[in-house]
Amino acid sequence: MAMPDVAVASFSMAATAAFRCSALPYLPPRLSASSNHFSGSHRFSSVEVRASSSEETSINTEELFIDLKAKVRVFNRTLSQLARHNAFYCPWDALENKSTVLLYGGGAIVAVWLSSVVVGAVNPVPLLPKIMELVGLGYTVWFVYRYLLFKTNRQELATDIEALKKKVRGAE
Repeated sequence: MAMPDVAVASFSMAATAAFRCSALPYLPPRLSASSNHFSGSHRFSSVEVRASSSEETSINTEELFIDLKAKVRVFNRTLSQLARHNAFYCPWDALENKSTVLLYGGGAIVAVWLSSVVVGAVNPVPLLPKIMELVGLGYTVWFVYRYLLFKTNRQELATDIEALKKKVRGAE
Protein backbone atom coordinates (compact mmCIF):
# COMPACT_ATOMS: atom_id res chain seq x y z
CA MET A 1 0.00 0.00 0.00
CA ALA A 2 2.95 2.28 0.31
CA MET A 3 3.47 2.19 -3.43
CA PRO A 4 0.34 4.19 -4.40
CA ASP A 5 1.19 6.86 -1.83
CA VAL A 6 4.71 7.15 -3.24
CA ALA A 7 3.34 7.33 -6.77
CA VAL A 8 0.86 10.02 -5.82
CA ALA A 9 3.53 11.96 -3.94
CA SER A 10 5.99 11.76 -6.83
CA PHE A 11 3.25 12.72 -9.30
CA SER A 12 2.27 15.76 -7.20
CA MET A 13 5.92 16.76 -6.84
CA ALA A 14 6.42 16.45 -10.60
CA ALA A 15 3.26 18.49 -11.25
CA THR A 16 4.43 21.13 -8.76
CA ALA A 17 7.85 21.24 -10.39
CA ALA A 18 6.27 21.56 -13.83
CA PHE A 19 3.98 24.31 -12.57
CA ARG A 20 6.90 26.18 -11.02
CA CYS A 21 8.99 25.86 -14.15
CA SER A 22 6.25 27.19 -16.38
CA ALA A 23 5.01 29.97 -14.11
CA LEU A 24 8.11 31.39 -12.45
CA PRO A 25 11.52 32.29 -13.81
CA TYR A 26 14.60 30.55 -12.49
CA LEU A 27 16.03 32.16 -9.37
CA PRO A 28 19.52 31.36 -8.06
CA PRO A 29 19.70 29.73 -4.63
CA ARG A 30 19.99 31.97 -1.59
CA LEU A 31 23.34 32.44 0.07
CA SER A 32 23.57 31.08 3.58
CA ALA A 33 24.46 33.35 6.45
CA SER A 34 27.71 31.47 7.13
CA SER A 35 29.05 31.76 3.59
CA ASN A 36 31.24 34.65 2.53
CA HIS A 37 29.21 36.90 0.23
CA PHE A 38 32.24 38.35 -1.52
CA SER A 39 34.17 35.14 -2.19
CA GLY A 40 32.00 33.91 -5.05
CA SER A 41 30.69 37.26 -6.20
CA HIS A 42 31.48 38.30 -9.74
CA ARG A 43 30.50 41.92 -9.15
CA PHE A 44 33.75 42.65 -7.37
CA SER A 45 36.00 40.59 -9.63
CA SER A 46 37.96 43.66 -10.78
CA VAL A 47 38.56 44.85 -7.22
CA GLU A 48 41.30 43.14 -5.34
CA VAL A 49 41.76 43.79 -1.63
CA ARG A 50 45.06 43.08 0.07
CA ALA A 51 45.91 43.50 3.72
CA SER A 52 49.28 44.84 4.69
CA SER A 53 51.01 45.15 8.03
CA SER A 54 54.02 47.24 7.10
CA GLU A 55 54.96 50.41 8.97
CA GLU A 56 54.60 52.57 5.82
CA THR A 57 50.81 52.11 5.51
CA SER A 58 49.87 52.14 9.18
CA ILE A 59 47.82 55.16 10.27
CA ASN A 60 48.83 57.14 13.29
CA THR A 61 45.59 57.51 15.25
CA GLU A 62 47.07 60.21 17.47
CA GLU A 63 47.62 62.47 14.44
CA LEU A 64 44.05 61.79 13.26
CA PHE A 65 42.58 62.80 16.61
CA ILE A 66 44.69 65.97 16.77
CA ASP A 67 43.59 66.93 13.23
CA LEU A 68 39.95 66.18 14.07
CA LYS A 69 40.09 68.28 17.24
CA ALA A 70 41.56 71.20 15.29
CA LYS A 71 38.79 70.99 12.69
CA VAL A 72 36.11 70.86 15.40
CA ARG A 73 37.61 73.96 17.06
CA VAL A 74 37.54 75.87 13.74
CA PHE A 75 33.93 74.77 13.15
CA ASN A 76 32.85 75.87 16.64
CA ARG A 77 34.58 79.23 16.23
CA THR A 78 32.86 79.81 12.89
CA LEU A 79 29.51 78.78 14.32
CA SER A 80 29.82 81.14 17.27
CA GLN A 81 30.78 84.01 14.94
CA LEU A 82 27.71 83.36 12.82
CA ALA A 83 25.52 83.31 15.91
CA ARG A 84 26.97 86.62 17.11
CA HIS A 85 26.27 88.30 13.77
CA ASN A 86 22.69 86.96 13.67
CA ALA A 87 23.32 84.90 10.53
CA PHE A 88 20.55 82.50 11.51
CA TYR A 89 17.60 84.54 10.27
CA CYS A 90 14.13 83.12 10.78
CA PRO A 91 11.33 84.84 8.83
CA TRP A 92 8.73 83.58 11.31
CA ASP A 93 10.38 85.60 14.10
CA ALA A 94 10.27 88.74 11.94
CA LEU A 95 6.48 88.53 11.43
CA GLU A 96 4.38 90.95 13.39
CA ASN A 97 0.96 89.38 12.79
CA LYS A 98 1.54 85.67 13.33
CA SER A 99 -2.10 85.08 14.19
CA THR A 100 -3.18 86.62 10.87
CA VAL A 101 -0.83 84.34 8.93
CA LEU A 102 -2.17 81.31 10.80
CA LEU A 103 -5.75 82.42 10.18
CA TYR A 104 -5.17 82.87 6.44
CA GLY A 105 -3.31 79.55 6.23
CA GLY A 106 -6.12 77.74 8.04
CA GLY A 107 -8.68 79.44 5.81
CA ALA A 108 -6.79 78.30 2.71
CA ILE A 109 -6.75 74.71 3.96
CA VAL A 110 -10.49 74.84 4.69
CA ALA A 111 -11.16 76.33 1.23
CA VAL A 112 -9.23 73.54 -0.50
CA TRP A 113 -11.08 70.92 1.55
CA LEU A 114 -14.45 72.54 0.83
CA SER A 115 -13.78 72.74 -2.90
CA SER A 116 -12.77 69.07 -2.86
CA VAL A 117 -16.07 68.20 -1.19
CA VAL A 118 -18.04 70.24 -3.73
CA VAL A 119 -16.26 68.65 -6.70
CA GLY A 120 -16.79 65.21 -5.18
CA ALA A 121 -20.50 65.94 -4.79
CA VAL A 122 -20.90 67.35 -8.31
CA ASN A 123 -18.86 64.66 -10.04
CA PRO A 124 -21.53 61.91 -9.92
CA VAL A 125 -24.07 64.10 -11.76
CA PRO A 126 -23.91 62.79 -15.35
CA LEU A 127 -23.70 65.96 -17.46
CA LEU A 128 -22.25 68.49 -15.02
CA PRO A 129 -18.56 67.40 -15.12
CA LYS A 130 -18.48 67.74 -18.92
CA ILE A 131 -20.02 71.20 -18.71
CA MET A 132 -17.46 72.19 -16.07
CA GLU A 133 -14.65 70.95 -18.36
CA LEU A 134 -16.01 73.03 -21.23
CA VAL A 135 -16.25 76.13 -19.01
CA GLY A 136 -12.64 75.58 -17.87
CA LEU A 137 -11.43 75.09 -21.42
CA GLY A 138 -13.29 78.21 -22.58
CA TYR A 139 -11.83 80.31 -19.77
CA THR A 140 -8.32 79.04 -20.53
CA VAL A 141 -8.67 79.95 -24.22
CA TRP A 142 -10.02 83.41 -23.31
CA PHE A 143 -7.18 84.03 -20.81
CA VAL A 144 -4.51 83.03 -23.35
CA TYR A 145 -6.07 85.27 -26.00
CA ARG A 146 -6.60 88.19 -23.62
CA TYR A 147 -3.29 88.23 -21.70
CA LEU A 148 -0.66 85.92 -23.21
CA LEU A 149 -0.93 86.10 -26.99
CA PHE A 150 0.23 89.67 -27.63
CA LYS A 151 3.19 91.54 -26.12
CA THR A 152 1.26 94.60 -24.97
CA ASN A 153 -1.27 92.40 -23.19
CA ARG A 154 1.55 90.50 -21.45
CA GLN A 155 2.96 93.80 -20.21
CA GLU A 156 -0.48 94.78 -18.95
CA LEU A 157 -0.74 91.47 -17.09
CA ALA A 158 2.70 92.01 -15.53
CA THR A 159 1.73 95.48 -14.29
CA ASP A 160 -1.56 94.12 -12.91
CA ILE A 161 0.33 91.39 -11.05
CA GLU A 162 2.81 93.90 -9.61
CA ALA A 163 -0.06 96.14 -8.47
CA LEU A 164 -1.72 93.16 -6.80
CA LYS A 165 1.56 92.25 -5.06
CA LYS A 166 1.90 95.79 -3.70
CA LYS A 167 -1.70 95.75 -2.56
CA VAL A 168 -1.24 92.43 -0.74
CA ARG A 169 2.02 93.55 0.90
CA GLY A 170 0.37 96.76 2.02
CA ALA A 171 2.82 99.04 0.20
CA GLU A 172 0.03 100.84 -1.64
